Amino acid sequence: MQATGTAAQEHLECFLLKSNRCLSQWSDDAMPSPLNILLVDDEVVRAAMVEEALMTEGHRVICRLSSPASLNQMVERHQPDVVIIDMESPDRDTLESMALLNRENPRPVVFFADQHDSDTLQAALKAGVSAYVVDGLVPERVKAIVEVAIARFDAFHSMRQELDKARNQLAERKHIERAKGLLMKHQNCDEEQAYRMLRKLAMDRGQRIAEVADSVIDILERLNPTSPQGRSADKRGSRS
Repeated sequence: MQATGTAAQEHLECFLLKSNRCLSQWSDDAMPSPLNILLVDDEVVRAAMVEEALMTEGHRVICRLSSPASLNQMVERHQPDVVIIDMESPDRDTLESMALLNRENPRPVVFFADQHDSDTLQAALKAGVSAYVVDGLVPERVKAIVEVAIARFDAFHSMRQELDKARNQLAERKHIERAKGLLMKHQNCDEEQAYRMLRKLAMDRGQRIAEVADSVIDILERLNPTSPQGRSADKRGSRS
């Protein structure tokens, strides 16, 4: 339990360090100009004020929506750099739209809300919001808030990529160990010899060792129908 807590703490410290570095970089350098922005606002007058403030900073509103219902579709079509949403409070449909966007077309999302609710705030952050600002949108504050949102999005996105890479590497190592074990049993060899077999197969086929390991597991488990994996493979084969 302590080891798990230590690992989580290390990930958190790494994320905070990266976030601070990004923030420092954004404060030292000018924000990329122009930014293409997708704006969601159900009040026409307020949306026009925000768009004017963004244009003053050299940015462009390339798409304006009155509701987030088609948010993911519009982001995929227009490819904005940042999404700004200005609403009284995110309802369930809005949260689902933002979560879908975060899964399929992740972007820095700035949400300006008129009402404060801790549960709604947590739900918005979980849905992928990079910056959640209460008390509504003030045009003069947009530039600084967008800078922070982009920096935090970049830091989180980088951390998520590293975690995904670590998970994939761990899964591959497990498959390689499984393939070595099957080879040792089937070929009556030691671990080093089994690994050399995998490595030679990978070189001969021009594949990664993890890919070869998957093939070896599939073949040898089919040759051993007494194992649970072999029995399931036989059932799949008979059904097909």
